Amino acid sequence: MTRRTAPRAALLAVGELLAWWAALALLWLVLISTVDTLERIVGASCAAVGALSARLGRRAVTWR
Repeated sequence: MTRRTAPRAALLAVGELLAWWAALALLWLVLISTVDTLERIVGASCAAVGALSARLGRRAVTWR
């Protein structure tokens, strides 16, 4: 990876994590009926863990 492609790769990684996080957080909010502050924090945290897991899983498959 050259210096020129390093920022692009980092932006793509951050973009992928944000996309996964947004999708999972939206799913969390749709599946619960009332949204409390604690539920938002838990949902955002679970979505972040899920987004990281999804990215790592996708990367593991594409490294082959």
